[in-house]
Amino acid sequence: MFNTLPTTSDALKGKSWSELKPYYDDLEGRALTDAALDQWLLDFTALDDLVGEYGSRLHVATTQNTADEEAERLLKDFVENIAPQVDAAEQRLKEKLLASGLAPEGFVIALRNVRSEVDLFSAENLPLFTEEEKLKIRFNKIIGAQTVMWDGVEKTLRQMETYLLDDDRAVRERAWKAVSQRQLDDRDVLNDLWRELLTLRQKIAANAGKANYLAYAWQARKRFDYTPEDNQHFLDAIAEVVVPAAAQVYERRRQRLELETLRPWDLNVDPLGREALRPFEDIDELETRAADIFRRLDPQLGDYYDIMRNEALLDLDNRKNKGPGGYCTQFPLVKRPFIFMNSVGLHGDIRTLVHEAGHAFHAFEKLKLPYAMQRPVTAEYNEVASMAMELLTTPFWSREQGGFYSAADTARGRIEHLEKIVLFWPYMAVVDSFQHWAYTHGDDALNPENCDAQWSALWDKYMPGIDYSGLEADKADGWHRKLHIYRYPFYYVEYGMAQLGAVQIWANMLENQPEALAAYRRGLALGGTAALPELYAASGAKFEFNSETLGAAVDLIMNTIEELDDVECD
Repeated sequence: MFNTLPTTSDALKGKSWSELKPYYDDLEGRALTDAALDQWLLDFTALDDLVGEYGSRLHVATTQNTADEEAERLLKDFVENIAPQVDAAEQRLKEKLLASGLAPEGFVIALRNVRSEVDLFSAENLPLFTEEEKLKIRFNKIIGAQTVMWDGVEKTLRQMETYLLDDDRAVRERAWKAVSQRQLDDRDVLNDLWRELLTLRQKIAANAGKANYLAYAWQARKRFDYTPEDNQHFLDAIAEVVVPAAAQVYERRRQRLELETLRPWDLNVDPLGREALRPFEDIDELETRAADIFRRLDPQLGDYYDIMRNEALLDLDNRKNKGPGGYCTQFPLVKRPFIFMNSVGLHGDIRTLVHEAGHAFHAFEKLKLPYAMQRPVTAEYNEVASMAMELLTTPFWSREQGGFYSAADTARGRIEHLEKIVLFWPYMAVVDSFQHWAYTHGDDALNPENCDAQWSALWDKYMPGIDYSGLEADKADGWHRKLHIYRYPFYYVEYGMAQLGAVQIWANMLENQPEALAAYRRGLALGGTAALPELYAASGAKFEFNSETLGAAVDLIMNTIEELDDVECD
């Protein structure tokens, strides 16, 4: 048992690997027996939690302020000088656990994961991982610095989204083109970054003995419960079942807007000419109303959210030099999650918050598991936690339930949400298909013009209904604008799979809300102790992605949209 291990991650600031190394050496030198196993795993967990939280807090600091040079310096020092040494040391410890032949209760999946990690490990890749992290930081800085001048005022690209809701089509077009041009201005620098990343990732795969980065990423992402062929079947089902439904959604919008064709700047404005939904005035109202929603949904979830508010674990507003997007990370040492997002007062901010809150609730539950190796869950289920929360909270969006809207606006918000689910699956298919192509076509994908052509072809296949005539360069540039392609390779199909799981949980809720919610939380509490089919089953869903299952989900969504239409238009 460690007696001198720091109790806060702040204690690691300014520390070097040499000050952490003795703890890893201690674990490596101990005899691993049945009697000693529990304490060994607990000490491994304490050390893993400490270092993991330190890295998480540094990442948070650099995204909260991309211009914070000290935070960036500390993060770079961590990824260059500490993280590689930690990875190598943990690798030896995992090999030690496997060599012991011991199998603690609840460790079937953990040991499977460890065997996979041991198989993939290559010491030559440690400095390459460091370089990859530095390239990801560069991407954040490029995107975080993107602003446009709008009527003499500097605006972030996130802030420009409000103008895409304007009833004046000329305003929408001007705003969309201003943002798109600003993104096009960074094509050259992003192309250079892409070539560096792709070359680096190809080398990582080769060092690990894999034929290409697809094979490497499949194993690294622990995709043991489905194959690349299963993945393609899912994309085929989307083309068969969802693309026609998405075309209906686009056509409905086109008719309501009374347009000849839908242009990219017509996709967010209200099709009935109503003002944009602006559900809250400030961040405090967003936080407060969300607290009411979670409390009404489930008292325990409400308590978790209150902890986050009280302990400053929410950073929700948008500001210059704040990193893009939204995420939930965790601080395992203190057993707490942290939510980061960029709110600008629009309806989508509610969806983002409840989505990330689903991740946070998952973190609260799985951090209760005693051993670090039991906690990791792959994104195919992690995203069920978040996407299901979006749907489970919808009955509480109305003011009558402590939420944000009138009955009509609640229906309107729900329709927007459900339409976005239908429209997401085809977009996900574009992103996922693009990555399958990029990481299996070698040097072809190093040529940005080939990437543009591939993205455009996939867009035309999966995204009919949007007129890009005269905007071919903007359409082709879409792969530059997807942060997952740069920062999280192959992390996207999980969203599509998880969305299908989430819709199944929602369908259960429509039949019996208490039972559906109880099943949802049972799944969260399993952490990483069960395989994906078991996690889905515990939550009341099926881990399958055929046309039949997907079709049932799409039918439920489209029928619900029709039912809500009557309320929305009252």
